[in-house]
Amino acid sequence: MNEIGAYLERVRAILCEAEKSQAAVMEKAARALAAAIAEKHSIWTFGTGHAGIIAMELYYRTGGLAVINYLPAPGLVMDVMPPTLTTAMERLTGYGKELIAAHPVRAGDVMILHSVSGRNAVPIDAALSAKEAGVYTICLTNLKTSGSVSSRHGSGKKLHEVCDLVIDNCGSYGDAELEIQGFAGKVAPTSTAVGAALLNAVVARTAALILEMGITPPVFVSSNVPGGDEHNARLMREHGGQIHYM
Repeated sequence: MNEIGAYLERVRAILCEAEKSQAAVMEKAARALAAAIAEKHSIWTFGTGHAGIIAMELYYRTGGLAVINYLPAPGLVMDVMPPTLTTAMERLTGYGKELIAAHPVRAGDVMILHSVSGRNAVPIDAALSAKEAGVYTICLTNLKTSGSVSSRHGSGKKLHEVCDLVIDNCGSYGDAELEIQGFAGKVAPTSTAVGAALLNAVVARTAALILEMGITPPVFVSSNVPGGDEHNARLMREHGGQIHYM
């Protein structure tokens, strides 16, 4: 087996591990999302650097829930130049608090925060500020990494220590997974592939729970299939009070 097969095998193994160890926590996450949506609250996603890719994956997405809102963070996403700016910005104390204050985050909402290390100030500040506003916070993180590094937040705490619910992505320390003979380091991270799978699984379960409540899940369809534009426009009209990206 070469590195292609080895990486894919490792992703499969992590997903199997996560399915076994995180299923109960993911069920709690789905129930929190379903309850909030049923009560006309909003769902928010947040992450910095590459962790923000997962936050963006969940909103305005084919097969995704229309009421999931990405919380934008200037200077913290991977379209800034130089990309090293994101590394510096995510360590700024107080910036996460300002981001929450700048958006219509309200009591009863749910926020999903993604950080592999969970050590930097911005996501921790964002989680604390959201909780102060009455938001239920869900953390997706790598507990092997987070448990082995120190916090860069003034409280001394890491993201998984301040959130209401924690989902472990079950990845290796430092995220990169594969060793190559003759090379001292590791290559190929798994947090994006695994994180997307875990949270889309939560979304799927959320939709099923909403349906059990007698509510039609507000799920987008592709705008590239017939009727897609009309369907999605109707969803955004009907759920406008929960949508904050238009």
